[in-house]
Amino acid sequence: MNELVRCESFSCLDVEHDRYTVPGAVANPDTVTVVMVAEAPPPDPADWFGAGPDALYTRTTVQAFRDAGEDVTTLEDVLDLGVYLTTAIKCGKTGYGISTETVRACSVLLETELGVFPLARALMLMGDSAIKAVNAIARRNGELRVVPAGSTYKLRGGDYRFRGMKVFPSYVQAGPAFFIEKSKRQMIAEDIAAALAYVRSSG
Repeated sequence: MNELVRCESFSCLDVEHDRYTVPGAVANPDTVTVVMVAEAPPPDPADWFGAGPDALYTRTTVQAFRDAGEDVTTLEDVLDLGVYLTTAIKCGKTGYGISTETVRACSVLLETELGVFPLARALMLMGDSAIKAVNAIARRNGELRVVPAGSTYKLRGGDYRFRGMKVFPSYVQAGPAFFIEKSKRQMIAEDIAAALAYVRSSG
């Protein structure tokens, strides 16, 4: 994936380019049925997906799938469910928020990633940046907005579609907030369960 998803300009001003991170290669893209898009790489590279069983993104993501009723204990177990994990922003954040310009620029890379998985049936957008990125992809290609404006808790459960995938807007599952906000953690579990149920029922 590193060779395919490449930023040529690094023009964004509100991210740390030295923390540019994309997932590694996927052995068989045709086995991916769920794409889960979180926000941005963690401040510490040791917390990235796959950095080890104690990596923060690994621990929260595995726990999110366990909360959803899946019998998983490792990140590999999650991936074996047909899940591909990535972020909307490929460079590290410098502050709490991310500018619209950065989301729009990085959505070009996300669009390339999504094109790798022709059999994906569910697209999980974990947080505002992921939602904005997919909407940016749609607008850039003359397509209708994928997810309407509004609070995520009001948007959850809607019937949104994007390039053959059912879209599930949710909250960020990767990071420290996962262990703090219990109500959001419950909604994340519900959304993961719904996405997996949809994929399994659609063959």
